[in-house]
Amino acid sequence: MLGVVLAIGLLEALGGKRLPFGIEVIGFSEEEGVRFNTPFIGSRALVGRVDEELLNVRDAQGTSVRQAIEQFGLNPRDVPAAVLKDDTLGYLEFHIEQGPVLEELGRPLGAVEAIAGQARMELTFIGRANHSGTTPMHLRRDAIAGAAEWIVEVEKEALRIIGLTATVGKFDAKPGATNVIAGEVHLSLDLRHSLDDVRAGAEKTMLRAAAEIAGRRGLSVRHSVQLTQRAAKMDSAFVRHAEEAIRSAGCQPHKMVSGAGHDAMILAEKVPAAMIFLRTPGGVSHNPAETVNVEDVAKAVEAGLHFLDLLASSPISQRSAHSA
Repeated sequence: MLGVVLAIGLLEALGGKRLPFGIEVIGFSEEEGVRFNTPFIGSRALVGRVDEELLNVRDAQGTSVRQAIEQFGLNPRDVPAAVLKDDTLGYLEFHIEQGPVLEELGRPLGAVEAIAGQARMELTFIGRANHSGTTPMHLRRDAIAGAAEWIVEVEKEALRIIGLTATVGKFDAKPGATNVIAGEVHLSLDLRHSLDDVRAGAEKTMLRAAAEIAGRRGLSVRHSVQLTQRAAKMDSAFVRHAEEAIRSAGCQPHKMVSGAGHDAMILAEKVPAAMIFLRTPGGVSHNPAETVNVEDVAKAVEAGLHFLDLLASSPISQRSAHSA
């Protein structure tokens, strides 16, 4: 929401100033992919990646993406009309950092140079449920113990590799009774890194560790991949413009990698893209305490005005204006 409101404020701040290009403000749906377990649905439409397979994805209640669009009063057949035209100059996204880096550095704004790739998967450790009091420790096939050992190995691997984040965010043990050894554990793994080969290597290492732990403990383990999203580099010229714009707004810019996924990584497939991060007070995100400093928003608007001026004077913008 901040990015949309800030973009509207930026247009108002132009005060009717004419530029050699048009500006469109876009509000995307389903960036997080909460309802359909599929992220970036809105931004995929702009790059032509809303296909039949995506339209048929269903939510927990059985409603498909296609049906949800129709229930909103829209026609799924009109989605291709959203694809960006070939003369689109680029895409700029403002977003709260969602982390502590800028606050730690004491800098209001940051220029994103890359967005980390992601892999999301689910694992299941399967053992044998049995009575907690009558089953000796050496005869157990405890799925929780195996899963717990693996989680520690995941943490060790993530700490070993600079820039890698690994998170086990979901953990469901069955049958889930106090006096029963768990026979089955379902858990998730979220892996992120700015280099896809590094992330893929860590994924293989962690899955090998799961298999080794399961085999040693008399368990079995299976996994399924829910999402693989490649890392995205922001356009180098746009990143330089963002840095210069931040500096012109009186702030010291900081180039950084975004560990969170953003629509900009989808738009970057088709057009030059950049992001400007705003400092996150307390580094808190995905939490009701998430907020932003009003002063930082003002600086972001100022930086946005400088960015538009830089883009207007850039060779690519001038060529576009002359050919129009």
